[in-house]
Amino acid sequence: MTKSQKFSLVLARIVLGWMFFYAGITKIMDPAWSAAGYLKGAKTFADFYHWLLTPDILPTVNAINEWGLTLLGISLIFGLFVRLSSLCGVLLMALYYLPILNFPFPNPHAYIVDEHIVYISVMLYFAAVPAGRIWGLDVWCVSLPVCSRFPWVRALFG
Repeated sequence: MTKSQKFSLVLARIVLGWMFFYAGITKIMDPAWSAAGYLKGAKTFADFYHWLLTPDILPTVNAINEWGLTLLGISLIFGLFVRLSSLCGVLLMALYYLPILNFPFPNPHAYIVDEHIVYISVMLYFAAVPAGRIWGLDVWCVSLPVCSRFPWVRALFG
């Protein structure tokens, strides 16, 4: 990769990371926040998303939303566990995309593709290339003895 390609990749990683971090931390800091409203409005797979509303499950869904977004953001910003967090982020964005989808319109101003699909595409790219090894902490983690001993751990770092 050229220096400008590396810079562009890192910039995209940090910008997307900041967006996820901010989305998560604001949910953590707001004690009144809940995913209930979003889940209630599910148009696709409504039974599944309404099941997530049950009182035993909703607190876990809220925690996964809050902390998942926050940790995904931190991971992307610092370039740490980027492959693993990107794949988790793909799953999270798919779970955000599906309930709002009134096929083929995810929202009134989009046709099939909306911001969730863009985020999924970028995170798939981050998972496919060593995005965390370019000016990120994954380059340090790959050199740890645990990565030599367990190759599957090394694969998590890209």
